[in-house]
Amino acid sequence: MTLAVFVLFALLAVGFSLAVIAHPDPVKSTMSMVVVLFSLAVLFVLLGAPFIAALQVLLYTGAILVLFLFVIMLLNVRREIATPSGRALQRWTALITAAFFAGFLGMLLWQTYAPAEAPPLTPGYLSIRELARELFSVYLLPFEMVGLLLLVAVVAASLLARRPDPEERGTEGGG
Repeated sequence: MTLAVFVLFALLAVGFSLAVIAHPDPVKSTMSMVVVLFSLAVLFVLLGAPFIAALQVLLYTGAILVLFLFVIMLLNVRREIATPSGRALQRWTALITAAFFAGFLGMLLWQTYAPAEAPPLTPGYLSIRELARELFSVYLLPFEMVGLLLLVAVVAASLLARRPDPEERGTEGGG
């Protein structure tokens, strides 16, 4: 049963991640990202890390993607118009080459980093207290930098999306 759940949510994650990349509508692409992140949360539960799964749903799916949708709506990003082109051969060649590259890279990583036996999950490894201790001691600076980066991104998107007032437009021309 666990294998069936893993295969189902792994395929959902891969399929919807392709939809994130390929879909021309940014809102639908972001909503596909919600399915990908939820699928990853289910995979974290299968790995025995329910706290990380809850963080995945609450932080990434709940907060960051809402921020993405807010910025997309704020910037009023329109649907990309596809231009008809006769580059079907180029597209198929790129897809086949990417598939071979991904397969070769996966095989190389599997041979290099495949552990002979998975380490046992200990209560200390899955402890929220140990995770919090690591996060707020060793990784405090990167954690705060990510928060600051998100704040700067929201402020920059707000400033870029703001339409200038009519009196501001008249003074910008060097009048």
